Amino acid sequence: MRATWAPKGRTPVVVEPFNWTSLSAIGLVLTTPTARRLRWLLAFHRGSIRGPQIVRFLNALRRHRRKKVVLLWDGLPAHRSRRVTHAVTAHRAWLQVERLPAYAPDLNPVEPLWDYVDDTALANTPVDDVTHIPRRVRSAVRRVHRCPRVGRGFLRYTGLF
Repeated sequence: MRATWAPKGRTPVVVEPFNWTSLSAIGLVLTTPTARRLRWLLAFHRGSIRGPQIVRFLNALRRHRRKKVVLLWDGLPAHRSRRVTHAVTAHRAWLQVERLPAYAPDLNPVEPLWDYVDDTALANTPVDDVTHIPRRVRSAVRRVHRCPRVGRGFLRYTGLF
């Protein structure tokens, strides 16, 4: 919530019924080592992200990407599940996984994207029904695609590029 109002002398109370147990997203940025070209990929899922959703996302990534991929992963517990570990092992010919430190959102280039989406597409959006959220998020990501300088700023923020 970016702005709200209340009668003078009364503290505004904003109740948001939205939580990540209702809708979750997987986000990924594909880039070259020089960050010249950027491609942001998203997948939405009702409920929380677990191993099967990650395996499905990796399989879809393989269909879209023919070259080798170095995947930087944050500390999500589902990334360490037995099912995901098995899938990563099966994909090791084209996929190399590097883990970020346990809690380091400042090193994850997708975190600034989520902040941007929160501040733009989802600002002051009542979340009574999550069905319209993916469309708004995808619209914000398309804006980032059209302005590569913004996306490169997300990568520079991490200090990894």
